[in-house]
Amino acid sequence: MNRLTLLGLWIICVAAAVVASIWMLLATLAGSTRAWRLAIAHDQLANAAFGGNEDETISSRAGKAARAGRRWGCVLCKWLDRIDPGHCERSIELDEQ
Repeated sequence: MNRLTLLGLWIICVAAAVVASIWMLLATLAGSTRAWRLAIAHDQLANAAFGGNEDETISSRAGKAARAGRRWGCVLCKWLDRIDPGHCERSIELDEQ
């Protein structure tokens, strides 16, 4: 792809992120399940931005890293366990175990 095409895609993606964030806020205030789906989508986007698979959450990636003894995964999962015990282990994608 050429740079002009990528720039156009970037603009569209930024606009989509703004709309998705507003929808997530409104869905949260309304108590809609859409808020949870949008939270997962943002999580997957962040994982892709940090070099992970675009179809995986950061928690799943961290759980796999923790299983492999990687420090960052152990630290993140330990922090997440304070909020939701066993979160990383439950988040690991079943088809990738």
